[in-house]
Amino acid sequence: MIHHLKGKLVEKNPTYVIIECGGVGYFVNISLHTFSKIADAEHINLFTHLQVKEDSHTLFGFFEKSERQIFRLLLSVSGIGSSTARTMLSSLSPAQIRDAIAGGDVPTIQSIKGIGAKTAQRVILDLKDKVLKVYDIDEVSLSSNNTNKDEALSALEVLGFVRRQSEKVVDKVLLQDSSLSVENIIKLALKNL
Repeated sequence: MIHHLKGKLVEKNPTYVIIECGGVGYFVNISLHTFSKIADAEHINLFTHLQVKEDSHTLFGFFEKSERQIFRLLLSVSGIGSSTARTMLSSLSPAQIRDAIAGGDVPTIQSIKGIGAKTAQRVILDLKDKVLKVYDIDEVSLSSNNTNKDEALSALEVLGFVRRQSEKVVDKVLLQDSSLSVENIIKLALKNL
């Protein structure tokens, strides 16, 4: 198993990088999250995951250990392959995916291209306990956040806004800062509605 690669960055693209280590060039698949984190430095260090199949060996690289951990958790879900997991990490940050799973937030997971309602529910069902345990997240803090979200949505509905549209805006607001009070969620949502 290859734990990490540390070497010269030869080529950088949104979906892959080529790293030269000891005279060998490694083709490493990456997510957009990792792409955005890699500076145009000459030397880089990526944590890796090697996927061995009958007809191929595919190397995936991650800027942070936490991203690799989420990637591996996603692979453990039936129906989620490496390309889907990489798409998920390209659409949302590892922290956003972790929080969505821990909070049972199906719409956030479902917002990723190629993820339907059943797959999103399966991801949450299979990984929620693991995520809560691995990241030592307290469910109480998550439920209070959901309570704030629900209260803000109810208030916006009373003000005459459509719930579905409001929910999208509130989700965006909470992705930027999940610790906001109900009042602040409503104020920021009103600016974007």
